[in-house]
Amino acid sequence: MRAAATATAAALLTPRLTRSAGRARLPSSSSSRPPLRRVAAMASSSFRPEDARSPPALDLPTPPLSKFKVALCQLSVTADKARNIAHARAAIEAAAADGAKLVLLPEIWNGPYSNDSFPEYAEDIEAGGDAAPSFSMMSEVARSLQITLVGGSIAERSGNNLYNTCCVFGSDGKLKGKHRKIHLFDIDIPGKITFKESKTLTAGQNPTVVDTDVGRIGIGICYDIRFQELAMLYAARGAHLLCYPGAFNMTTGPLHWELLQRARAADNQLFVATCGPARDASAGYVA
Repeated sequence: MRAAATATAAALLTPRLTRSAGRARLPSSSSSRPPLRRVAAMASSSFRPEDARSPPALDLPTPPLSKFKVALCQLSVTADKARNIAHARAAIEAAAADGAKLVLLPEIWNGPYSNDSFPEYAEDIEAGGDAAPSFSMMSEVARSLQITLVGGSIAERSGNNLYNTCCVFGSDGKLKGKHRKIHLFDIDIPGKITFKESKTLTAGQNPTVVDTDVGRIGIGICYDIRFQELAMLYAARGAHLLCYPGAFNMTTGPLHWELLQRARAADNQLFVATCGPARDASAGYVA
């Protein structure tokens, strides 16, 4: 169908040749066909490919800063939630003292990465306060240090559902955006690793683009980085930077972790920042 349409269009836009006594000649101006310029004008007026883009592409906004320092806090995670929160705060403070304007934490940094731990360590972000000590710390430290904080991810309890959620805070400490991991990670490689996030977690439904003091950021969590369509959507929405807190495992991670970061950056001509937890070989899930 496409080839036929192209051939038809080409025929309309090409002067018709006729043969007479072995010679090719152009049709006379008295031909019933409209002149070439008129045909071309008719074609251009009816074929407007830019009108087919809906919604229209967004112009990339000018970033507020042309250069800034990013800190990736690769935290060691233990079963002691209070210790994890204090450790994360200390790392954020050290990063800010070293001049970082954007700080990124790992995926599930406030407790062990396991289906048994997700319900135990989950926080009610909407309630805040004592119901969300990790969330409260991140908000307060972002405000006090006047930095943009991409808060890795924590397990979030919302009604009867648990989500793997990344909170983004502005330099005023306010929540700028909240991304719930869209692509849950289920893996089963016999003799090596079996893990199914879908046993306890619910998948998020929405992409997340956040305007911050350092620019427009598209957020994904871990396995979200595997899907180019999400990154492409962020690029179309004018993101300057993609941030993916993660916890890739030691079975498939060496093949994919760095490769996917480079791929998303090259595909979309955007900067990519990622951060995982420190490796703990004794953990049930080794990042």
